This record gives sequence, C-alpha cells and structure tokens, in this order.
Amino acid sequence: MSRPPNIVLCMCDQLRAFEVGCYGNPTIRTPNMDRLASEGIRFETAVTNYPICMASRSVLLSGMYNRSCTGGISNVAYPGRPGSCVLPEYPYAGRPHLPESTFAELLKAQGYHTAAIGKWHIHSWPQDIGFDDYLIPRVHHCHSAQSYTENGGPEFVPAGWSVDFEAERVERFLLGRSRSETPFFLYYTLSPPHGPLADAPEEYLTLYRPEEIPIRPNVNPDMPLRDQDYWFRVYRYDFRYYEMHLPYTDRLPEGYSLRHMIAEYYGLTTWTDHSIGRILSALDAAGLAENTIVVFTSDHGDNLGSHGLVQKGTPNEESIRVPLIFRLPESRRAGTVASRQVAGLVDLAPTLLSLAGIPPAAHLHGRNLAPVIRGECEELADNYAVIEMERGAAIRTPTHSAFFPYQESARTLAEQPTQLYDLQADPYQLHNRAEEESEGIGRTLSQRMKEWDSRTPWMQTTEG
Repeated sequence: MSRPPNIVLCMCDQLRAFEVGCYGNPTIRTPNMDRLASEGIRFETAVTNYPICMASRSVLLSGMYNRSCTGGISNVAYPGRPGSCVLPEYPYAGRPHLPESTFAELLKAQGYHTAAIGKWHIHSWPQDIGFDDYLIPRVHHCHSAQSYTENGGPEFVPAGWSVDFEAERVERFLLGRSRSETPFFLYYTLSPPHGPLADAPEEYLTLYRPEEIPIRPNVNPDMPLRDQDYWFRVYRYDFRYYEMHLPYTDRLPEGYSLRHMIAEYYGLTTWTDHSIGRILSALDAAGLAENTIVVFTSDHGDNLGSHGLVQKGTPNEESIRVPLIFRLPESRRAGTVASRQVAGLVDLAPTLLSLAGIPPAAHLHGRNLAPVIRGECEELADNYAVIEMERGAAIRTPTHSAFFPYQESARTLAEQPTQLYDLQADPYQLHNRAEEESEGIGRTLSQRMKEWDSRTPWMQTTEG
C-alpha cells in the first residue's frame, strides 16, 4: 500500500486574486505563486466564505459554514473600554467553537502528524482542535518585534522579520520530515500582505512605483476615501496606530496617496511570494515534493479603494475573491485552469481528505472538488458558493453575485437580494440589477439562498 500524501496548506492574509500574476495582473511579481499554478490546478473563481480573518479560518479548518462552527462570530474580541472591544493576544481556553472534528483532527485520526506555523486567529488553542505541534504569534499584526509561543511555551520575540522567521521554521520542519514514514499536514499561514504595510523590508516597500500600479475601473483615485488619513495609517501601522497610538504612526509620508498604499501592498505580496518560494525549495531539498499536495490560498481579499471601500467584510468581488491553487504529486494536470467551478474555502477540507484517500466526514458542509481537480468533470451540480457576513449573506455563481441582508432579526435573510450583478457583462459591479432582475435570475438566486439557509443550522452560542 502506498504511503498517503503529505499536505501543505499555505494561506496568506488579505490577498485578493486580482493581485497575482497567474490571475492576470500584468504588474505584480509573484513568480512562485505562478510556478505553483504552472505545476498545478488553478481555480479561476475562488471565494472566501466569510471575508473576515477569524471567521474564514474557522470555516477552513472546520469544513463548515461559520454560522454552524462558531455561531456566526466574526472576529472574537475581549470587552474593552465602554463601547469598544480589543482583540485578544492569544486564543481562549477550551473549545467554545468548532464543535465537530476539524480537518486536522480527521487527518490525525488517520495517522497524520499535524503542525501549524504562522498566524492562527482561531478561538481555541491549536492543541485543542487537532494539532500536534504549533508555533503561533499574537493575533495583533506586526512584521517586526512579533511575539510567539511554541506549543504553549514561554512567549519570545525572535530577531529580524517575523515573515522570514516563520519561513525558516517551515523549512526546518520540512527538512526534519524527510526521513519520516508518517505523513504530515502542515498548516502554514503568512500574515502579509495584510498590514502594517510600513513594517517591512525597504526592498519590498520600494519595489513598485505608485504610478505603475494598475487601478481597477471601480476605483476613483482622484476622490478621497472616507476617513482617508485614518485608513492610510491603519494600513501602514495597524494596531500600533489604532490601539497603541504611538506618536510615529500619526505621520504619513508627504504626498501619500491610494496609489502609494497599493504599491506597498504589492510589495508585501511579493514578500509573501518569496516565502512561498522558500517552501517549494525546501520540499524539493527534502525529497518530499513527489508525495506532497500543496495548496495556496488567502483568507479573504481587500477592497483597496474599490467602490470607495477599504479593508474587507463586504460582498463585492475585491473583498471575497481569493487565489486558490492545488499542486498534486502527479503532474498530468499541470497548468490546468478550472474556469467554470466556483470554489470556496469551506470546500478545502472535504477536497483534501478525498485527495488523500480519506472519506469526507458527514458533518462537512463543503463540496469535494476532487473530480474537478482530476479532470473528471468541469463543474459540480449546483455550482455556487455562499459568503456569510455580519449584515447578511451573498451567493456567487459562475456568472452572477447577489447579496441578501439580514432583516430585523439578525438571523433572518431577506427573501430578495438588494444587490445583484451580472459579472459577465459587469465584472466591476457598477450596475446593480436587483430591481431589474427580480423576476429572472434574481428569483433563481433567491431560491438557492433559501435552500442553503434552511439546511445550514446555526450553532447555539452565548457569545455576541
């Protein structure tokens, strides 16, 4: 009997699909993401199922929609000053979320060694949901002077850049598995291109000139964003500005604009790409590449000024679209583009279990994309994905998207969408057709959303 494949699941933070070379961006330099695509299968249309950090990661590891695995929680926060909340530094004790066996636990039950390195941002500690070993930083984002704990041990601050430190530890992990007979699952999560954008090596911050950055047609670079200076500081300095209020974070470079911010985002994307290259080289050096499934994706996108919006959490394409690439040990499907199937992060657990020869568990909500990856079909039946958000839920098909807000009850979706876009005719979502198409495609999407709503239960929780 052949040994089961190893699995490396690599996720970065806040990278939208439009800023990757193999997804058509002519300016960005992502040679290692592009290499993965040339050696694997790239899903043209992949989405997060909840465009917020903790929720999307909970969906990924549970294989369940967020309402079922956390009760609809987005980012867990401790109560802070009156009227405010602050992010926790590390996970909570116990297991208030993810009630069913996680992807890691299902693999562990089949004899896999499980490890997590990099950003965590799940409610529970890794050992409580199936990980044998872990190295995780605080939740707060920074790329220098970051604090870590390894397997729950004393907190420490490594020298240098956190991104490079994590990549070195992944290299060490892979080289250490080169002679092991036990298959492994490595969950490797990078913090960039999420900010703080200014907290990065100068070579990446100056790699792109603002004037060469392509601007999407739904961005008006000449119209200031709402609260623009505030958001520029959040992108550049993150919590050191919005929470610690360090004096240096009050200053922006002279003439700083949206183009400058996106240029820095591009630079951190290339920094992320460099780390992916290190991992691919380590797999080659350890002799593991021929029996390892590699997956690359992101937890959600980033608006970067589209429709006048910043950050994420909204139903538009820039917020929900993510890269998704599978590289399998066999190369017969190398360079394939899955152009018709809509994939979601919720699909990764059942798909990877299937590719590893393990029957997907009954509680998983996601779809098994293995038939599409193997070339047995171009799309599955009922080809769509659902994206949950704080204020409602959206549906994404190969050709359309629609958003359904919650009504007076925070758990009751409207029967008709308030936003509906024909993405073939209007890829930048400039013409809302919700009223025009209420009796056409709107009715079809409403019925699909109603069916999803009725079969996807809410987890009972006492948390906000």
